[in-house]
Parts: sequence; C-alpha cells; structure tokens
Amino acid sequence: MREPGGLVLVAPVTARRPGPGEVRLDVVASGICGADAGMAADSSPAGGFPITPGHEVAGVVAELGPDVHGWETGERAGVGWFGGSCGSCTACRSGDVVHCPRRRIPGLSYAGGWASTITVPAGALVRIPHGLSMAEAAPFGCAGVTTFNALRRSGAEPGDRVAVVGIGGLGHLAVQFARAMGFETVAIARGEDKRRTATELGAHHYLDASREEAGTLLRELDGCRLILSTAASGEPLAGLIDGLVPHGRLTVVGFDGTPLRLPLDKLVMHARSVTGHVTGTPADTEQAMRFALASGVRPQVQTAPLEQAAEAPKAQQAGQARFRTILTPTA
Repeated sequence: MREPGGLVLVAPVTARRPGPGEVRLDVVASGICGADAGMAADSSPAGGFPITPGHEVAGVVAELGPDVHGWETGERAGVGWFGGSCGSCTACRSGDVVHCPRRRIPGLSYAGGWASTITVPAGALVRIPHGLSMAEAAPFGCAGVTTFNALRRSGAEPGDRVAVVGIGGLGHLAVQFARAMGFETVAIARGEDKRRTATELGAHHYLDASREEAGTLLRELDGCRLILSTAASGEPLAGLIDGLVPHGRLTVVGFDGTPLRLPLDKLVMHARSVTGHVTGTPADTEQAMRFALASGVRPQVQTAPLEQAAEAPKAQQAGQARFRTILTPTA
C-alpha cells in the first residue's frame, strides 16, 4: 500500500470477496514494472490514496464469485496490464479489448498485485502453463506479452533484420523472442559491457550506442525491417529512423513522455512508419507463454520478499536487478 511519504507495508491485508464475474487470487509472485515504480513514486495519484501497485501477477485461484465459469479453485492463474474491459464499446465489440477506452489496469483501476491477494475480473485471467515457475510467469502479463506481440505483428518475416533498443526488463525478452522467431537480431545498448549479455540472450549483432548514433550503426548493417524500442528514453528515437530500410517500421513500447520530433522527409521519402504498441489480451499472454516454453525464452528474474517493496524498485531502476525483480509474499 502507499500513502504520502512513501510505501507502507500493511498487514494483515483484508481480502476482498469477489463479486459477480470476479475471481480472487492468492498472489505467489508479482513483477516490478517501470510503470509500477512510477506509480509508487507519484505523490498525487489520480485515484487518490491508498493505492496498491502491481500488474504482473501470478498466483492461485482462491475464490470464485457468482457467475464465474471455466475456473476452479487451485488453478494457476495470473493477470497483467490488461485487467478488464467494458465489453460493450466499439473496440470491445470488434474484439480489440486492449484498446477499450474504459480498460481496467491493476494498480490503477483497482488494488494491484503487490499484496498477498488480488481480486480481478474473470475475463482478465490468464492460465499459467506448467513448465513456467510463478516467478517466470509473472512478467509475461506485461513485458512478455508486449514484446511478443510487438514483434509478431510487426510485418517482419523470418530472416529479416530486427533491432531491439535497450536490454532491460522488456528488451532482454525482446531479444530472445526475436531470435526465436527467426529474425537476424541486433541488440542496441550503451556501453561495451552489454555486449556479452546481448550475445548470451541470442543477439547476432551488438551495437554500442555510446560510440555512435544507433541509426548510423544500423545503416552499416544495411538497415532493419523493424526497430523495436524498449528503452525508457524517447530522446534517441529520431536518430533511429536512418536505420530503417524502405518500408521499415519503428515500434515504440518503452517511453518517458518526451515529445517526439521526427524528420518527416525521412519517413515520407522512404515509406517508413512509426507505431506504438501496448500489452495484449489474456489469450495473447497465454500464447506468449506457450511460445516461450516451446522455444526456451525465459525472463531473467530475481526475487525479493514483499516486505522489501519500498527498496526493490529503486534497486531495479539503478540497474542492480537482472532483469526483472519479482516480489514474493510470505505465506
């Protein structure tokens, strides 16, 4: 929980009984995303205090509300950034529930997963396959499904050259997914110390963006069909345009709110495009996990007890976690 002045551990937590169409989970693992860290640092959240962050949640079904079908207590389940939708708007009726204007997000729309229990709409639940630990499964609710979908829906085909900017919570998964999908994979980060990590994750090439502008370095490789930017800073994005082949695409999944100024002539004259991408449906998340099991893709995580929720985000942001910190409630 949080109140002005910092994160405060509240124990014991009173579990909220699920209402119609809802399910309560006993939380086993909950990832720390950059958005969670930002929420925890916000001194004036839109919904007021108290709040409970956490939208990368893996747990066990503990209680079913009325009118819930297809789930049983004891099942392994999770919830991610997509935490429910209205079901009646144009987006929902066309199957695009992720872009529902009343989409619900754990931690923002209701109490999130930095807790021992969470109650969510049944339609937001994800089945966790055996073969993934709870700590490995949790990041698929946000980082995993986001990078998986951004790559597979980019228009790039096996054998195409794809670059991933940033090797962090999202980027380390994107590099693995890109390699597993058959792309010639380029990892871009700052510093030669990242080269070995990029290679271990499966990158065919590593480019040190501290040496020269990344777009220029990509041109030396004859350019990319797709550049997936997972880094939090929007400052380098304009320079990446030069690294795209004609009809290439820059997809942004990590950002910090910096206004984007692009050289439009380089977009128009070469038929390039810039897109954004966010999350996926529960079905997408389940597919991302199945693909990970089949291909060997895994998030690299380290765990911390829930009691360290105040310190763990700071350590992750300082680069002391590799690559996702997972909070684990004590029994």
